Amino acid sequence: MKLLQKIPQPTICAVEGLATAAGCQLVASCDMVIASSLASFQTPGAATIGLFCHTPAVPLVRCVGMKQAMDMLYTGRALSANEALTHGLVSRLAKDAQKEAAKVAKELATERSAAVLKMGKDTFYQQTSCGNIEDAYAVASPAMVKNMELYDAAHGIDSFLKKEKPEFQDK
Repeated sequence: MKLLQKIPQPTICAVEGLATAAGCQLVASCDMVIASSLASFQTPGAATIGLFCHTPAVPLVRCVGMKQAMDMLYTGRALSANEALTHGLVSRLAKDAQKEAAKVAKELATERSAAVLKMGKDTFYQQTSCGNIEDAYAVASPAMVKNMELYDAAHGIDSFLKKEKPEFQDK
């Protein structure tokens, strides 16, 4: 699960049913989660088999916060898709989560700069692991300057000003 943050491309999870235990951990570990209204999310270990969901708890608490995570971990209560969206476990809801995830993946792969996405993802996870806001800005500020030095940033700004669609070179 830790490797999902290290993949240079954004990771997108589509959920149309129950994501339980390690499935819920996978959901919480991905960059984006698209769920149908039929999706639900659960960490039932302590409540059902006497095995606390220790490792699913790691990414879960970082998505939903301490109180919601503890509720899920202690009671095994499943969150509906709407609750998961409200608590930050899900990015968006879609009638057909698979189709929407494929659409988003295609958009990111064909209409965004891979170099910019990689840099953004790396910086995002570095700064969110910082203990305070000053340290987070110490990570993010130089990354912003470095991003401005990329060809794709200059090209993207130029295209925006000309009201044209950019054609990124991934550099």
